[in-house]
Amino acid sequence: MSKNQANIEAAKIVDQLADLYRQATSRLQKALAAYLKDGSIPEMQARKSGVFTYPELRITYEPDGKPAVFSRAFGKFSEPGVYVTTITEPELFRSYLEEQLTLLLSDYQIDIEVGVSAVEIPYSYVLDGSDDLNMENADPRELARVFPYADLVSIGDEIADGDFVSSDGTRPLALFDGPRTDLSLHRLYHYCGTPYEHVQPFILFTNYHRYVDEFISWGLKQLQEGDEFIELSVSGFVTVDKNTKNARKKINDAPWRKYQMPAYHLIAKDGRGITLVNIGVGPTNAKTITDHLAVLRPQCWLMIGHCGGLRQSQRLGDYVLAHAYHRNDHVLDDVVPLDIPIPALAEIQVALAEATANVSGEGMDKIKSRLRTGTVVSKDDRNWEFRYTHETKMINRSRAIAVDMESATIAANGFRFRVPYGTLLCVSDKPLHGEIKLPGSANLFYQKSVREHMLIGFETIRILKNDVAYRLHSRKLRAFEEPPFR
Repeated sequence: MSKNQANIEAAKIVDQLADLYRQATSRLQKALAAYLKDGSIPEMQARKSGVFTYPELRITYEPDGKPAVFSRAFGKFSEPGVYVTTITEPELFRSYLEEQLTLLLSDYQIDIEVGVSAVEIPYSYVLDGSDDLNMENADPRELARVFPYADLVSIGDEIADGDFVSSDGTRPLALFDGPRTDLSLHRLYHYCGTPYEHVQPFILFTNYHRYVDEFISWGLKQLQEGDEFIELSVSGFVTVDKNTKNARKKINDAPWRKYQMPAYHLIAKDGRGITLVNIGVGPTNAKTITDHLAVLRPQCWLMIGHCGGLRQSQRLGDYVLAHAYHRNDHVLDDVVPLDIPIPALAEIQVALAEATANVSGEGMDKIKSRLRTGTVVSKDDRNWEFRYTHETKMINRSRAIAVDMESATIAANGFRFRVPYGTLLCVSDKPLHGEIKLPGSANLFYQKSVREHMLIGFETIRILKNDVAYRLHSRKLRAFEEPPFR
C-alpha cells in the first residue's frame, strides 16, 4: 500500500475507534445519570454485551516467509501473529495512532479489525465528561458494585517489563492498554494541576522552582513575538494566550501550590510543544511522574536541574552532561535491576552539547571548559553527606562528577518505557570541597545560571524537533520482541 493510501486508511481506523469510544462513554455517562437520579441499575446482560467497553484494535500479520526487516525502532513486527490492544481517548492519541498504523499498512500485508473489547471502562474515568452528574451524595462503594471500576489487579506494566504472558495466544500491540493509560492520565491531572490533554511531546523536568519562572517568561515572550506557540497552560488549570490581559498576574495567582508536581505547557499549533514539570526533590517523584507521562508516548524527556559538583576543577555554574548513571536511588531496582546498563543516547547527547555551545555563544571548543561529560550519581538520601567517609569512597569508585536525586531515575524509566532521555545539570554547589553559594551572590548566580540553562533546554528541543523520529527513537531502547507500536 502506498504511503498516501496508508495515511487515509489509518485515519479511517482511528475514526472507527473514536466512534466506538464515544458510544461507550456516552452510554456509561447516561447509565450513571439514571442511577444517581432514581437508582436504575444497568442490566448485567447489557454489560456483558460490551456496552461500556473500550474499543479493541486487532492486527493479524501472517507472512508467507520470514518477517520483513526494517532498521527503524518502531512500527514493525518481530514475529508473525495476532496483535491486540484496547484503546482509550482515540482522539487524544490520533497522531500517534495514525503514525503507527501508517507505517504498518505501508510495509506489511496485514488484516486490521476494529471492534469492542471485553474490558469495561471504569466509571470514574467518565465523570468529568458529563455536566449532569450529581456526585455529592454518591457512595463510591455502591457505584463500584453497580458499575465497572478501576481494578488494579488487571492494571500493570508487564508488557513494558517483559513479564507479559498471553492467555489466548495473542501478542500485545502496544506497551500500554486502555485501563493502564486511563489510570495514568487521571493521575497526571491530580499531580500536575493541568489538563492531561495539554501535555506536549517534548518534556523538561526540573528540581528547582526558579526554572518555572524562566519557563513562564520565555513562554509569554514566544506567544507575543512568534507564531509557533498558541497557548501557555499552567498548574492550577489556568491558560493564557497572546490576547490575555495581565497574563503574568493571572499565572502568578494560579493555585499551583495545591499540586505535588506542577506542570507548565507551552502548546504549539502543530502539537509539538514543550512541557516543563517541577518534580521537586527526590527519586520517588521522578518515578511517579515518568510512570504516568510514559503513556502519552512523548518524543523525549530531559532533566534540566541543579546538582552538586564532585570535582575540584568544576566551578559553580558549570554544566554536567550525563553519559552514565550511578543508580543509588533504589526506586526502580525491582523492575530495572542494577546490573542492567542505562546507555547514553547519542542523538540526545549531541543535541544537548550543541545547544550548550549555541546558547553560550562560545562554540564547541571553548564550551568544553564549562561542560563536563561523565557519570551522575543519584541518591535517595538527601543527607548522604552525614556518612561522608563511606559515601566518598563509593563516589570515588564510580568516577562520578556530579550528584543529584532524580536524573538516574528519569533515565532508567525512560529506558524502561522506551522514551528517549538525557540529562544536563548545572553545578550549584560542591559538597566535597566546601564551596557553596554565598548569600550576597546567590541571587545573581541563580538569575544568570537558570536563565541560560533553560535557554539550553529550549534550544535542545529545537534541535531535536528538526530531527526525524526514527533517529531520535533509538533501537537501543527496544527489546528483542517488541510491540509494533512505539
